[in-house]
Amino acid sequence: MPNQHRTIAITGGKGGVGKTSVALNLALTLARQEKRVLLLDGDTDLANVSIMVGMYPKQTLANVISGECRLQDTLLEADYGLHIVPGASGVQECMDMGPTESLRVLRALSQLESQYDYVITDTAAGLQAPSLHMIASAELACIVVTPDPASLTDAFSLIKVIRRRGYKRVPSVLVNMAQGASQARSVFQRLDSAAQRHLGLSLHNMGGIWRDETLRQSVLNQKPVALLPVADPSCRQFHTLADMLNVRLAQLTPRKAGIAAYWHRVSRQQSEARQASAKSTGPASPKERCLQAVSELESVLVQTPDNAMLRYEAFTRLFALLGSAPDGDTIEIIQTGLGSLEWERLSEQHRQHLATHLRHLADQIVPTAPRTPETPEKTDQSDPVYDRVSFGEQERLVRALREQPAEISLDELLRSLAGNGRSQS
Repeated sequence: MPNQHRTIAITGGKGGVGKTSVALNLALTLARQEKRVLLLDGDTDLANVSIMVGMYPKQTLANVISGECRLQDTLLEADYGLHIVPGASGVQECMDMGPTESLRVLRALSQLESQYDYVITDTAAGLQAPSLHMIASAELACIVVTPDPASLTDAFSLIKVIRRRGYKRVPSVLVNMAQGASQARSVFQRLDSAAQRHLGLSLHNMGGIWRDETLRQSVLNQKPVALLPVADPSCRQFHTLADMLNVRLAQLTPRKAGIAAYWHRVSRQQSEARQASAKSTGPASPKERCLQAVSELESVLVQTPDNAMLRYEAFTRLFALLGSAPDGDTIEIIQTGLGSLEWERLSEQHRQHLATHLRHLADQIVPTAPRTPETPEKTDQSDPVYDRVSFGEQERLVRALREQPAEISLDELLRSLAGNGRSQS
């Protein structure tokens, strides 16, 4: 009987939140507790996980898909017997393969994952299709956020998208780089409140990982903090995280099918849809026509990667069509599209240029009133300021205050002085 393993996806709405560090240290901690752990590096094909432990893979899942090696040949073994599969994002390519080739790879993945107690996936950040499928394939999704407001915005967008795609389970939230328990709790509550208000969803709090110099240096030194003595504070907090993970998993019913089974089901569904479309003799539905048009556009653009003018014309016309009737759905589509872009691939110059352009667009949507001599910037009313024009000389004000009858309030006195001052001017 195959082993009943638990599948966890460590994900995030944006890059830079430290999810790879969390995934690696959590996997090492579980392996240190004598659990059999498989870590799938699904963060594109950069093999970030293996680099963080000072290992550089010669073969990835892409080599398995191309038939150059077996899946077992790609395995890297780290400390405490942790096994790592680099380039796991390549499993997305299985959906574009023929049924026989796809089944070969996915069957090997199914046999592999059944040998472990935990299968942890470090997903790509953002809203790309591979990342969303990796979240859907796991029984528990842990979304890593930081106190940065942009991180919360992107995490909320991710939660909203996976809910729209039919994700029924409750995501867990881990606050990374927190200054302490109070800040971690506050950050979680902000995201949870937004999810309850706009999505009708209460999130699960997985706790927090505190910001410290040891953790930062461990990334630079390629020595994860999970390798430190358990008494070390940086190491101990991942043992706490592992305990919280097990408590959460105990509340969830184990899934009968693993990650490979999910991908096989998606691959089969897409293959059947293509076959049905090819056999269909009647008129295609608007959805089928739209998806077919997108596929044709994708095929043309892939074949002409250097034709910038073609891309410019195609997407300009698409955005013009999208903006012809702007509404809430249009705004969400644009937000999702911007969130799916891989900003880290842009050069610093292009980032600056794009940021300037986006600020210009923001001013077109909600113009910022220019400052003019006629509309001076408002002063901070929290700082009291003596107004000589309204109340006259200070000696006059002090004298009036001393002569004030007991039955006259101070507000009435100041109003009368201001009125006299304006009449004298």
